[in-house]
Amino acid sequence: MNSSGPLPYVDTKPVGAADFYFAINATFRFILARYGVEGLRRYWREIGSGYYAPVSERWRGGLGAVAEYWRAFFAAEPGAEVEVHASADEVRVEVKTCPAIKHLRAGGRDIVQCFCQHCFYVSDTIGESAGVAVRVSGGNGACVQRFVPRTPTLAPQDLAQIEEAR
Repeated sequence: MNSSGPLPYVDTKPVGAADFYFAINATFRFILARYGVEGLRRYWREIGSGYYAPVSERWRGGLGAVAEYWRAFFAAEPGAEVEVHASADEVRVEVKTCPAIKHLRAGGRDIVQCFCQHCFYVSDTIGESAGVAVRVSGGNGACVQRFVPRTPTLAPQDLAQIEEAR
């Protein structure tokens, strides 16, 4: 599962399978119905700290490693239109077309309204042990994710800044 590139795994296909988005939307819906919004947020945090632990390890290399990861990640996401901008104090991921929302809409799926919050909860948890925080604005198919150093003075994420999916 290790690789020396920006992604901590090796995949032989050039682009991922978009039908995966159907599975995660259905998983989110099931957890939300069974355990409520706090249960879903707990699930997202557990994914960030467990499944994505190798990504967190990479992000310990600093904001440059965060930018490399997102460039490689979105290059493999079908239908993504994303720009990644890096500076010394911030990585800005501008998602112009979210591949997940695009595919779910094209497939006629009823999207879990809080779907876009997973980007905050998962990514912020990945960044926690790497000293990186994320703040998300927008959603519902297009958003901006700002990755910055985690500091005590950083304002918490305002969930109202993350649009509901529809």
